[in-house]
Amino acid sequence: MLTNPCNSKSARPEKSFAPAVKVALTRRVSPSIGECQLTYMSRQPISYHRALEQHRAYAQALSDMGFHVVSLAPEPDLPDAVFVEDSAIVLNELAILGATALPSRALELASVQEFLAVHREVHSLGHGAKFEGGDVVRQERKLYVGQSSRTCRIAIQRLQKILRPHGYDVKPVNVFGCLHLSTGASFLGKNMVLANPDWVDANAFEDCEVLTVPKDEPWAANTLAANGMVLMPEGFPRTRSLLEQRGFNVRTTDISEFMKAEA
Repeated sequence: MLTNPCNSKSARPEKSFAPAVKVALTRRVSPSIGECQLTYMSRQPISYHRALEQHRAYAQALSDMGFHVVSLAPEPDLPDAVFVEDSAIVLNELAILGATALPSRALELASVQEFLAVHREVHSLGHGAKFEGGDVVRQERKLYVGQSSRTCRIAIQRLQKILRPHGYDVKPVNVFGCLHLSTGASFLGKNMVLANPDWVDANAFEDCEVLTVPKDEPWAANTLAANGMVLMPEGFPRTRSLLEQRGFNVRTTDISEFMKAEA
């Protein structure tokens, strides 16, 4: 899922969204999601029909948070295509297309690029720069980028070069226990980051207060903060309580089928 306000000059501005609109880009679940790529987890059966229900509820939660939800055409033969966040990062000034090293995911990029080109100038990182958007956690004008099995150092260096003229600071973060940085850390607002230090280098967030997820809730650090609300996975009551004690308005959504796909 990609979420960003489309409010800058685009290639075809007549088709852009109004300046105040925040857009959440989604894609319907593929019937082949059970064949998704896995790195840190053992394969478990995924219920396609339950995943569809969970995805509808997730889209409704995004709508309730104030997003205009856009759904790309489904990709029935691409198991991981529902995870559109990995295909790009979107900022006010530009978008940067992902560069996956996995042939099974490369075909996902075309439809995402086509959509983004209507609203942004789209850049790519070039040959040899392995990069997925799930490795980016944004704090205002600072982008923390995970150096992981899906994003390499060359990609981070090229991101720094592209984004520096636009006033963005790009900082690498080592990822060693999960698929993407956003699996193990997320920016909450109020200068706070929620993180699992067993999976990511939480010391990299030195300018923020880091809230640590409980040991028995390692998957709870993957959240989405927007419009005064934090959306987090259902099933992590201790983390939810921690956030509410810090004054965050928390909403949960069931993504249990997607967590079997390392979402």
